[in-house]
Amino acid sequence: MLRKMVLPIIIVLLAVPLVVVADSTTAPVDLTAAQIVERNISARGGLQAWRTVKTMSMSGKLDAGGKQKVQLPFLLEMERNRKTRLELQFNGQTAVQVYDGTNGWKLRPFLNRRDVEPYTPDELKAASMQADIDGPLVDYVAKGTKVQLEGIQSVEGHDAFNLKLTLKSGQVQHIWVDAQTFLDVKIEGTPRRLDGRFHPVATYLRDYRSVNGLMIPYVNETAVDGVKQTEKILVEKVIVNPKLEDSHFSKPR
Repeated sequence: MLRKMVLPIIIVLLAVPLVVVADSTTAPVDLTAAQIVERNISARGGLQAWRTVKTMSMSGKLDAGGKQKVQLPFLLEMERNRKTRLELQFNGQTAVQVYDGTNGWKLRPFLNRRDVEPYTPDELKAASMQADIDGPLVDYVAKGTKVQLEGIQSVEGHDAFNLKLTLKSGQVQHIWVDAQTFLDVKIEGTPRRLDGRFHPVATYLRDYRSVNGLMIPYVNETAVDGVKQTEKILVEKVIVNPKLEDSHFSKPR
């Protein structure tokens, strides 16, 4: 479990959807995709407020360890553009994962790998496609993203707009926005290969709280299709615009 967890946690916390699902309804709605995005950004704190965010840190605990549901402390630090540093505590040791916007490194002592290793090509690709601090919908036009409304689906008993994002790279992403609160309630994650085939992954966002006027989900629960057990990330503290040294995003020593 831990072997596969260090990189995916960044993707989950930054809300990077990668899979497409079927069965979207095509019922007509009064709002356009652009209007839904506008209301989503407003519900999350507003465009100007998000533009002022240069750095952010999150800390809390995440599920690990299979059936025993061990919770591990983590600290995630972020800086534009797509710079991230993740520290994960396990059995008295600290795993570190860093991406400087171009290159990435990882240190995983709990696997008896005590030398700093570079990201694999697949990890670099995933890191380069992750959303920035403000997510994929803020300034989406400037980012070269096209947004389409594919209908309405029920997410945990509530109607949600299913938005299809086509990034500048051609990658397709889906995000679900609650039809009443206009907050993100579901995203799709990177498919996981189990039993020789890929299984769709969905992350549900809950327990939104205001931090400096920005709405942040404090619970992220990831479910893999065909797997009963889910994985939760429980955020305990968020700091907006903390002072972060450049060395935080350099190759670990």
